[in-house]
Formats: sequence, C-alpha cells, structure tokens
Amino acid sequence: MKNKLFMGGLAWGTTESSLREACERFGELEDVKVIMDRETGRSKGFGFVTFTSDEAAAKCKAEMDGQIIDGRAVKIDYPREREERGGGGGGGYDRGPRRF
Repeated sequence: MKNKLFMGGLAWGTTESSLREACERFGELEDVKVIMDRETGRSKGFGFVTFTSDEAAAKCKAEMDGQIIDGRAVKIDYPREREERGGGGGGGYDRGPRRF
C-alpha cells in the first residue's frame, strides 16, 4: 500500500481540513486523518493522508516533504507497519486486599 503517507511535524493547529487542502492538488484523496490526543483533544503533531493512487502519493511525498504547512516544516514518508503490542499493562501480581 504505497498510497498512504505519514505526515509528521504537523503544527498543533493543523486540522484535517487544512491538511486536505495542502495535499489535494496532488490527486484525489481517499482519507485524511490528524491524530488527536484523547485527553487534551489537541493534535499529536502527526497524521495520515491516503490517496486513491500510488502515483499521487509519490508526487505529494516528493514535492511536500520538508515544506511548510500551517507554519511548520512537515516530514512525509510512507508509514511503517505497526509493531505488535503486548496485551494490557498490569501492575504485576495481585497481593490480595490492602489493609489501611
């Protein structure tokens, strides 16, 4: 899947709308997602743009990597596969009921 791009170094104020606007000149977009922090509701500074064609994604990567979007230079690359995460955290073994 070479039609999806990782967009790093986004400004806190970058929205999906402004990211879409910056990328749509390279070709038709399938999806635009700015990753938000659940607790603060603020952007985490990265997102993903999925084009309908590999060629449009390659053109966007070549021309936009290092360019300014919303006042910040962005880093554009193909996303890496997510590594398997272990199940849940946990705090070790259960010591039984606490006595205060």
